[in-house]
Amino acid sequence: MHKLVVLYPEPADPEHFRDYYVTTHLPLVAQMPGPLAYRYSFDVAAAPEQLYFAIFEADFADAAAMTASRESPEGRRVAADVANYATGGAVVLHYPVRDGVV
Repeated sequence: MHKLVVLYPEPADPEHFRDYYVTTHLPLVAQMPGPLAYRYSFDVAAAPEQLYFAIFEADFADAAAMTASRESPEGRRVAADVANYATGGAVVLHYPVRDGVV
């Protein structure tokens, strides 16, 4: 599995971010081909201080599936839409997931 993570620093208008993200941005994300699942939260905690306002993560079968999804027309629309709500910017990470041994 391959994971995509987007970290959002504090925006200029948190209420606009929340509303726009849920009502406009996530429906665009739902149209992207390839994600096995996605999740998000506005309740991000970090120590010693809060560094991020929100987080998004999506699971893909592999890196190729993630790349194809992000490069699709739907993926490009999602990327272009970020400027409409994320005034604090966004940090995008992705990596292969390895299972641990318990």
